[in-house]
Amino acid sequence: MLTTFVILYLLLSIGIGLFAARHVHSAGDYITAGRSLPIYIVTAMVFATWFGAETVLGIPATFQAENLGGLISDPFGAAICLILFGVFFARRLYRLNLLTIADFYRKRYDRRVEVITGIAIALSYLGWVSAQITALGLVFNVLSEGAITQAQGIMIGAAVVFVYTVVGGMWSVAMTTFFQMIVIVLGLFYIGWLVTDMTGGVMPVVEHAAQAGKFRFWPDLSAVAWLAFISAFLTMAFGSIPQQDVFQRANAAKSANVAMWGAILGGVFYLLFAAVPLYLTYSANLIDPGLVARLLSTDAEAILPELIKGHLPLVAQVIFYGALLAVIMSTASGTLLAPSVTLSENVLRGWLYKELSDRDMLRITRFVVAAFAMAVTLYALWALENETGIHAMVEASYKVTLVVAFWPLVAGLYWRRASTFGAYLSISAGLLVWLPLELIMPDADVSPHFWGFLAAMAGMLIGSLLRSNPVAAEAA
Repeated sequence: MLTTFVILYLLLSIGIGLFAARHVHSAGDYITAGRSLPIYIVTAMVFATWFGAETVLGIPATFQAENLGGLISDPFGAAICLILFGVFFARRLYRLNLLTIADFYRKRYDRRVEVITGIAIALSYLGWVSAQITALGLVFNVLSEGAITQAQGIMIGAAVVFVYTVVGGMWSVAMTTFFQMIVIVLGLFYIGWLVTDMTGGVMPVVEHAAQAGKFRFWPDLSAVAWLAFISAFLTMAFGSIPQQDVFQRANAAKSANVAMWGAILGGVFYLLFAAVPLYLTYSANLIDPGLVARLLSTDAEAILPELIKGHLPLVAQVIFYGALLAVIMSTASGTLLAPSVTLSENVLRGWLYKELSDRDMLRITRFVVAAFAMAVTLYALWALENETGIHAMVEASYKVTLVVAFWPLVAGLYWRRASTFGAYLSISAGLLVWLPLELIMPDADVSPHFWGFLAAMAGMLIGSLLRSNPVAAEAA
């Protein structure tokens, strides 16, 4: 019965996505939804895209194993990213009337900077989208009681998300996301009400967590601990800013103000609502401590799904898994479209193809969506084989954009002296410092991408001061 309801939900989501596809008549419709979306749709897209598998499964698992400080990158860094994007970037980028965020690097610097940053941005999505597909595989595995392996579930989930994304683009993402946000909010609050009744209230859960030291946030008073803490925060707080998915949602808004407030409100809602799955998962320590002890060392991400399946009535299970699927698919569809658009617009167009009609561009973008979906599926299967956690997959996604794309974007928007040579030096210095350290000492106390981030900043400053770029300065 539960599996039947889940299948019906999947079919409904596909149906909404295919229905929304009737609005797609051009590449612009496919990528930006005609820049016509109101604030409630933009806010819903920002919130639901970021409220993904890592929020419901990965972050609570990290909290169980560590403490509140272990969540500095997500949800804290992630929410700050959305708010910063809304305050400092959304309006400026919206007014430039760009198709992708990588278009900015071409207009501000040159074609080579566009291609390099475009590839970096696209690659950063591999881990994020794979994390969502991995979570879908976990859901199908739990629901089928092992009849469907997680690897088989990954392939099924990837196929479902691919279908409505490849057909309707941003219109399908917008319509399905709005529907899924309603399911997410109502579903998880209902589950929270049932779980609270089982724990005897919210305070027993809070008190248990406090006694276990789970609310410890700040690191030890040592330079290494603080640098590690800051580097973890920067990974998502800054590394997620030069991303196509955030830009794409803001850029689909009907005005610059809607773009700004949609990002800000989405960030605020994300931070507040991320507390719900944390509370639900930690409640398992009071409801079924044996379940927590059994899964904590093997598969902590399965604690919440197993708790719901083992202790709540069928109607609650249907609502929970519907909400969980909504969470995962809303994120997966948006993050599958974003890198595909970047690759087709900023790498393939003008490189493999000199002249493209709008119809050809739409066809190529859909082809890249299919190719990227295949790459994501293979990466998710590899990560499953190597036991890479969902939260870790998402965290790792933003290192490349933090090192390669962040400083050229910030300097290009806010510093008139930022030059093309400065962008070259920033990218080169960041990569030359980060990549060797990542290979030699990936598990260092202070993550290698932090040093790459500092090197990229120095490269932009030194390069722009050594060699000015009058054309770029006028465009800033």
